Amino acid sequence: MSSQIITGWEMSEPGGPLARTVRPMRVLEAEEVLVRVAGCGVCHTDLGFLYEGVRTRFPAPLILGHEIVGWVADSGSAHRDLVGRAVVVPAVIPCGQCVACRAGRPTICRRQVMPGNDCDGGFATHVILPGRSLCVVPGASEDGRASLGRAPGLTLRHLAVVADAVSTAYQSVERSGLASGDLAIVVGLGGVGTYAAQFASLKGAAVAGVDVDPRRLQGASKIGVGLALDGRELPPREARARILEFARAQGAPEIGWKIFECSGTPGGQKAAFSLLVPGATLLVVGFTLQPVEIPLSHLMAFDARAIGNWGCAPELYPKVLEHVLDGSVDVVSHTELRPMSRLREAVEDVHTHRAARRIVLTPNGDKEVV
Repeated sequence: MSSQIITGWEMSEPGGPLARTVRPMRVLEAEEVLVRVAGCGVCHTDLGFLYEGVRTRFPAPLILGHEIVGWVADSGSAHRDLVGRAVVVPAVIPCGQCVACRAGRPTICRRQVMPGNDCDGGFATHVILPGRSLCVVPGASEDGRASLGRAPGLTLRHLAVVADAVSTAYQSVERSGLASGDLAIVVGLGGVGTYAAQFASLKGAAVAGVDVDPRRLQGASKIGVGLALDGRELPPREARARILEFARAQGAPEIGWKIFECSGTPGGQKAAFSLLVPGATLLVVGFTLQPVEIPLSHLMAFDARAIGNWGCAPELYPKVLEHVLDGSVDVVSHTELRPMSRLREAVEDVHTHRAARRIVLTPNGDKEVV
């Protein structure tokens, strides 16, 4: 074994505080690997477990965190080839053998493993996980600080966001059928929406964005958003009119809009639904437990469709990683690195919306904030 203990931050009970904890190391099963964590992102899903009553599938006490990047420090007999490799851990690891997986729907696998939900997660020095489906990162340094790829300032630690925020956005854009010349509307330009906008722009689509945070709206043009609307100020009818005017100016069609609801709020979900046009596709990417009242018959009247999106299929990760490493998708500008010792502060900053960027926690004693 590479380590005798795992040190992490544990949720003792839903709504309870995160406390430092120590797990004894155990013998790995044949299909398992031990990942030494380089970075773990703080996601809205973690806040759902902590503050909003969302239940983890494995009961507390539990170490949260599912946006994980690191090195395979040890393995069972099935994955010895991964030892020493840097990897991005998919936020949802399917079994690969069930009916859903064989049908090409791995994200609805009933035997899937989500770190920080089905087992201990990445708010720790190490995490034990299934070795299947990990995405190998080429050229990573031993400490995770050396530059990677062609993106200025990109290090292995920044790639934690690829595990969920970036990859989930990529899959949602791919599933929408978005093509060059189409109109994409991203509601919620936060953790996932930032990357949905970038991927939509890469597709050659005209991109409109809606948010309620002035900081996100001010920086929207940098992620490919051509029209940024403040959801606090515009009633649905006026927002729709502004977007229609934008579509016409960009030569985009007035039908078949692709709408990505990434806010995970009742207001955002209502706003996204209000933007349906004939033939539209609505991707529900954000999550909230709060009920939302919408005129569901509009799907029928507009011959539109609504699709949910849970995570990202593992086979898509290499392509997502390629976009990040070649700099066509910017994660550095939207990520803040903090030491794992500041976890409670980081979670509170995300919960109170003080954090302007996605926070990635690093467990290796970093003192700087990048």
